[in-house]
Amino acid sequence: MTTMKNDGKRPPHVSDGGDPLGTNSQIGLKLKQYYADLVSEEVPDRFADLLRQLEQTPAAAKKG
Repeated sequence: MTTMKNDGKRPPHVSDGGDPLGTNSQIGLKLKQYYADLVSEEVPDRFADLLRQLEQTPAAAKKG
């Protein structure tokens, strides 16, 4: 087992590349990009119609 010395200038989990998350950073960036693309898409007409119908139902029926 090899022990690594910490020079006190950076946390021991930070690699020489300076990215403490490593591969997780790339995953996070891809997820953010996917989410941004998804949010910018238009809502399908059928789904929008269903939402309108739901909004028009009486409040008593919702408590149900």
